Amino acid sequence: MGGAKNCPETPRQKMIGMMYLVLTAMLALNVSTDILNGFTLVDNSLHSSIAASNTRNAKLYTDFQAANADNPEKTQEWFDKAKEVQKRADSLYAYIQDFKEHIAILADGKKKVEARKANGEDPTRHIEGNSNLDVTGQYAINEGNGQILKEMVAYFRDYTDSIVENDFELRSSIRQNLATDRGYNSHEKDSCDWEIAIFEGMPVGASITILTKMQNDVRSIESEVIQYLMDQTDAGDLRVNKLNAYVIPNSNYVIRGGRYTAQIILAAIDSTQRPEYYVEGQRINDQGLYEVPATGIGLKKYSGWIAYQNPSTGQMENLPFQSEYSVGEPAVTISNTDLNIMYRGYDNKFSISVPGVSNDKIRVSVDGASAHQSGGFWIIKPGDGPKTVSISVSAELDGRMQPMGRKDYRVKALPKPGAYFRSGEKEYSDGNISRGALLNGAASVIASYGPDGLLDLPYQVTSFKVNINGVLTEARGNKFTADQRQRLEKLKMGAIVVITDIRAKGPDGKETRLSPIPLSLN
Repeated sequence: MGGAKNCPETPRQKMIGMMYLVLTAMLALNVSTDILNGFTLVDNSLHSSIAASNTRNAKLYTDFQAANADNPEKTQEWFDKAKEVQKRADSLYAYIQDFKEHIAILADGKKKVEARKANGEDPTRHIEGNSNLDVTGQYAINEGNGQILKEMVAYFRDYTDSIVENDFELRSSIRQNLATDRGYNSHEKDSCDWEIAIFEGMPVGASITILTKMQNDVRSIESEVIQYLMDQTDAGDLRVNKLNAYVIPNSNYVIRGGRYTAQIILAAIDSTQRPEYYVEGQRINDQGLYEVPATGIGLKKYSGWIAYQNPSTGQMENLPFQSEYSVGEPAVTISNTDLNIMYRGYDNKFSISVPGVSNDKIRVSVDGASAHQSGGFWIIKPGDGPKTVSISVSAELDGRMQPMGRKDYRVKALPKPGAYFRSGEKEYSDGNISRGALLNGAASVIASYGPDGLLDLPYQVTSFKVNINGVLTEARGNKFTADQRQRLEKLKMGAIVVITDIRAKGPDGKETRLSPIPLSLN
């Protein structure tokens, strides 16, 4: 200590010491050039993989379209789903690309990025400020765009997962590659949100590579889902290697007083040949339609044969068959007109009848729900408590009430509707939109189950937010505010507008948050 007092530091020594501290701090924050070069190599490899996926997907769609043109009755359902997968994959891929370009603009400046695009380059491939540690967190976390990306990834993941519900291995792959669970990063001692784990304190070069991997995952999953849908077109095909006789009854159980009807067919028969059908030794009509009165109660058996011409020998041969059916007393029939299950807080409409008994002689009791008649139907509304509702039916027969049957129904909450931007006669869940449609004064955000939904319920959108060039503003109700419209009017072609944090109230009085609506101005 005494030496320090006798030899005090000069101003130059103090300056050198301060510079050393600053340099040490800069070295601690500096990202190795070798590491950034490694990210560049990985990013280039991912782009090659994306190009291969694009080529593969294009061929899949071409083959699928050709198959649909040849046999639309067989493939139309799956081809329509494939086109929907393609639309959603393209939308998510484009949004991630726009996300990358915004980071590139913050790192290198708008002029350099636009100059690369003007030269036909991908402006996110050669970013000069790829070691910048601040701009990714600024755009993704501070401006809230990471949360929007998370919602869109989850939206695509959940949709594709529902499409391939029978392929557990593919579902596992989708959930793993598009996971948005909480995670960790070097700045967090505990778990943190997905967007923080990925983007906080991350150099631009690493973030761009992560986003390119997301794009690669989107294309790879799109490819696997389309292949799965193509496979489904053949999943129900029957491979026949022999001839068999089949009896196909309309029902194996017949109410006394009704009629038993069955179709008797020869499988894989040549359409140019007309077989002969025999039941209990008697030839019936050439269509193989067997119909007899249902008289006595109990099990009924019958047998016969189909006579056909063997194409190899030209000789007539017989294929035997046998079948049975039951005749019973009349029983109650309960069918849910609108749904297969009951929904809590919703007026479930049921048609309840007993064959041979008029409706005024039928009595219905319900455990776990309120019930009343309206317009020839029974309206049953479960309460908040029960998980099942029991419907019991009695009928007046011969002057006295007799129990006819009982059925239990599971009770579930109403499913979440989809979010749409309605302008004129068109509804947008994502994709391109014209300026006129976007700024239509009558346009609004709506919540519904779509044109093919099983339910048609009055959902009311109570609020939503709009992300315009990174600025998030809120609107109450279902229409843009005056401020939002002014911002939208200034947008250029190709701008991305995301309607997010959409909240709607259903007929059960509960408010729910809906998926975002990404729109591209064209």
